[in-house]
Amino acid sequence: MAHTLTISKIENITHNVHQFTFEKPEGFEFTPGQAAEVGIDKDGWRDADNPFTFTALPEWDELQFTIKIYPSHDGLTEQIGQLETGDRFIIGDPWGTIEYKGKGTFIAGGAGVTPFIAILRMLRERGELSGHRLIFANKREADIILRNEFDAMPGLEVVYVLSGEKKDGFEYGRIDKDMLQRLIGSTDEQFYVCGPDDMVDDINAALKDMGADPDGLTFEE
Repeated sequence: MAHTLTISKIENITHNVHQFTFEKPEGFEFTPGQAAEVGIDKDGWRDADNPFTFTALPEWDELQFTIKIYPSHDGLTEQIGQLETGDRFIIGDPWGTIEYKGKGTFIAGGAGVTPFIAILRMLRERGELSGHRLIFANKREADIILRNEFDAMPGLEVVYVLSGEKKDGFEYGRIDKDMLQRLIGSTDEQFYVCGPDDMVDDINAALKDMGADPDGLTFEE
C-alpha cells in the first residue's frame, strides 16, 4: 500500500545528510530499524522504490527519514536533495530485517547508521542504553551523522573510526578483525551491522572468526 507524505520540515544534519519530517498517516505502524521503499511525487520518480529507514520513534506523531544525498549519482537522492517543504514522498509499507534483539554492539558505516538511530533512541527513552556500544565508521569527522546526539546518549559507549584522516580521539583505518578484538573483547553479545555490502561481509566474517554466534548477527540481507 502506498502512502503519500508531505514534507513539513527539512534539516541539514551534515554537509550531505538531510533530515525530512512528515505528519504520520493515521494507523501507520513500524518498529525501530524498519525501512520503506521511497519514491517522490515527481514525474519519473514516483516508482523509484529506494529503501530508506525510519529514524523517528513509532510513538511520535511524525515520520522521519535521515538521508545521505549523492548529487553526483544522478539518482533519487539527488532529486530528494532538491526538495522543499510541501513537496511529497510516496512510500510503501514498512519492512526490514534489522530489529533490536538484545544488548550488544552496533557497527555502522556512513549512512548505514540510519537503522540504528531509532533503535538507540528507543533504548534512550527506556533508560536501557547502558552496556551498548556504537562503532561508527566514516571517511572524515565532518561526515559523522548525529554525532552530538550519540555523544549525549547516557550509557552508550561510542567509538568513531575515520578512514580518510587521522585525528586525536578517533580510531583510524578500516574496521577489521584486529580493531574489533581491541574494541570489543567478548563476543558473547548481539551484533548489529549495517553499511556497504563489502564492509558488512567483512565484519560478519571477522566476528564469526572471533567466536560470535552467527545467530547473534543482525544485518540487512
